[in-house]
Amino acid sequence: MNRSLFFIVLAFIFFALDWYVWQALRTVLRTSSESTQRWVSGIYWFFSVLPLSAFLLLQLLPPDTFGRATRNFVFAGIAIPYFAKLFSVLFLLVDDLRRLVQWAIQLVVPPAAEPTASPDVARIPRSEFMATTALVAGGSLFGTFVFGILSGAHDYRIRRVKVPLKNLPKEFDGIRIAQLSDIHSGSFFNKTAVKGGVEMLLREKPDLAFFTGDLVNDQAIEVKEYLSIFEKVKAPLGVYSVLGNHDYGDYYNWPNPEAKRRNLEDLKKAHALMGWNLMLDENRAIRVDGAEIGLIGIQNWGTSFVQKGDLAKAYRGAEEYPVKLLLSHDPSHWEAQVRPAFPDIDLALAGHTHGMQFGVELPGFKWSPVQYRYKQWAGLYQEAQQYLYVNRGFGYIGYPGRVGILPEITILELVKA
Repeated sequence: MNRSLFFIVLAFIFFALDWYVWQALRTVLRTSSESTQRWVSGIYWFFSVLPLSAFLLLQLLPPDTFGRATRNFVFAGIAIPYFAKLFSVLFLLVDDLRRLVQWAIQLVVPPAAEPTASPDVARIPRSEFMATTALVAGGSLFGTFVFGILSGAHDYRIRRVKVPLKNLPKEFDGIRIAQLSDIHSGSFFNKTAVKGGVEMLLREKPDLAFFTGDLVNDQAIEVKEYLSIFEKVKAPLGVYSVLGNHDYGDYYNWPNPEAKRRNLEDLKKAHALMGWNLMLDENRAIRVDGAEIGLIGIQNWGTSFVQKGDLAKAYRGAEEYPVKLLLSHDPSHWEAQVRPAFPDIDLALAGHTHGMQFGVELPGFKWSPVQYRYKQWAGLYQEAQQYLYVNRGFGYIGYPGRVGILPEITILELVKA
């Protein structure tokens, strides 16, 4: 199927969803006045044609017509109403299936005479009840996603985690590490809120700070207006960073390979301008009062995304450190390479999943659709004496908001086991 045909079919599906939900709206409004029906139907179709028109317009305009943040909002304005309508349709299909079965039965068995309803009892026909339920369900989902943009996108949360390490030198007992991940600066739309998030981190006064990849969505230029904010991330023992899959520009249509190469070099310079020590398949010693632990940082390596990192190269020379920490963007790297081949890496720090920016987190329970793709997707995990912490991400991409899985600033405290 060519691209044009695909989008024509998709537009038809969108219109079919509009029409199907409109039938439910008509059912609910059938006892209303004609004037009310006309007004509500007019408003419904106006706000249905708007995202459909935007969808068709995006297919005609060059990809670079809008910035990434604007495109995210346009896509959200298209996707959110149709996700909500699709959710409504699930309820309507249940009712349609019921009526289909009822119709089939009546073909074989003549319906019995219905008893006369008591005049004192007001009854809602089943189809009207289901139509109302469908509209309320779809409207609730729509409202949830809108709230996720207005509130969830920048509702930063400090998550404090203690990690007990058997061989931790006493000089490092109680050391506090701040972790940021997945900034995705090209998606931001509220600079003041982003600044507030960084100030939250600074108030924690960490001893050490790590960034575990995805500074941008595609282009190094995206971070330019945020350099003055993120350069304020400081810690007495230094700030260390690695690259994520989005940092390589693999999802952007570059005019030539040289432009892509220059973009990556510009991104590396951005880390230096902020005072972040970018680690590219290497290790460093972190020293406190004469004692040392090892920090290993690799380029992105994931089972389904970019595999540029060389852990064996990065590990070389770190053998004698009593404790080894690893910065690796993609959590799938932990089970694929770290645990099988490097059992003495005590703690790995990752990001990447964002918790899919959608899910539920309650005391003792967390769920997100991303868990069906990633076994380790948010929080602290342990296998034998090895730990992995997956940060839920500071920013967002695609959907410009968060529902349930909120943006995170992690404060890890290393303690002697």
